[in-house]
Amino acid sequence: MDERRKRIFGWMMFDWASQPYNTLLLTFIFGPYFAEIVIARLEGEGVPHEAARAEAQAWWGYGLTTAGLLIAFLAPVLGAIADSAGRRMPWIRAFSVLYVVGAGALWFSAPGQFSVVFLLVAFGIGLIGMEFATIFTNALLPALGQDPEIGRISGSGWAWGYVGGVLSLVIMLAFFAENAQGVTMLGTPPALGLDPAAREGTRFVGPFTALWYAVFMIPFFAWVKEPRAEVVRGPSVAQGLRDLWATLRRLPRNVSLSAYLGSSMFYRDALNGMYTFGGIYALGVLGWSVIDIGIFGIMAALTGALFAWLGGKADARFGPKPVIVASILALTLTAIVIVGISREAVFGLPLAQSSALPDILFYICGGVIGGAGGTLQAASRTMMVRQANPARMTEAFGLYALAGKATTFLAPAAIAVTTDLSGSQRMGVTPLIALFLLGLVLLLWVRPEGHRETP
Repeated sequence: MDERRKRIFGWMMFDWASQPYNTLLLTFIFGPYFAEIVIARLEGEGVPHEAARAEAQAWWGYGLTTAGLLIAFLAPVLGAIADSAGRRMPWIRAFSVLYVVGAGALWFSAPGQFSVVFLLVAFGIGLIGMEFATIFTNALLPALGQDPEIGRISGSGWAWGYVGGVLSLVIMLAFFAENAQGVTMLGTPPALGLDPAAREGTRFVGPFTALWYAVFMIPFFAWVKEPRAEVVRGPSVAQGLRDLWATLRRLPRNVSLSAYLGSSMFYRDALNGMYTFGGIYALGVLGWSVIDIGIFGIMAALTGALFAWLGGKADARFGPKPVIVASILALTLTAIVIVGISREAVFGLPLAQSSALPDILFYICGGVIGGAGGTLQAASRTMMVRQANPARMTEAFGLYALAGKATTFLAPAAIAVTTDLSGSQRMGVTPLIALFLLGLVLLLWVRPEGHRETP
């Protein structure tokens, strides 16, 4: 393998290494497990079941909101400082430490012995590490190839990440995460002598995610090198902040970039809401177990891998904008379908108690979320490369992260508040539809080639 291919493969390994934080912790294993143990504690304190489910979902939403606000505030500042210094790798190493520490601490979530605040803080630390490391690795994307190649590289990297997510999920379900009977998907007790009565198999998802990242980031750190021309010396904090302020002042004059940041702010927030609350929704509304949700996650990740790869090819041929529009439309329709599904009825039509239709529909929705979501995210970072100033790429991805996190509280907070007010998990996810539509409308002002088009 030549040096260029090594560099591209090493860069793609970040997606493989970091994806389990989303797949295992945020969506399919730890998120539902957190809801399960919080619901059990609340019910033990005399809280009615429906109210306990709603409160657990609200706690999760408020925790994610807090982490999201911190990311939103710091992302563009750190990006600007890094661009002024010309260094990205030291930042990636530092935030990798936060990823590993935060994920590993989730082991301390034994039923009846956990602190809700501690778990949300630990999860937030790891999430911050993952998000900031992503900003700096995304900023390396333009140096990997020319314009048509970037779309393919981004799509292939996202697909590779989904494959890693699937494999990690299969390993967790087959060998560690236990069901109510204390056995894994294979019908055996958790591996390594972990105690199913203390939920050690499921709790192992935290250390497992940390170890996965630490091992599979080795190729990234070994093969991905920053271009020498980008590395400069000297203090960078003051200059970075001055450059950021200058960029923000110019932003209103760049209509295409401003519209894209606003559009992505809304549609990525909605997509994250789908990912974040999908497992909790299935557990609460459909009564799925952690293993059921994990199988659902495997299917969603497989479609994500396939369509992110296909989306990368479409991106290379047609550009990222049509890919983004098609993905948002698919996700909006899926959100509408999800709101109409319950165990008792589909869009108000009563079902027999033993009907499998809600499960089938939710599995289909999961496939669409995985496929359209993966395609959307891969095309979105390609679009950011086209909109950004090449000399300020890390700062641009910091602004991109800000756009993704400035309203990151909207989806979790809107879901949390709507769930609290309505007392219904189904009604709680309706704000996602409006967020997708807002993102779609703002795309009307986005120019496909961004700053490279002549006015």
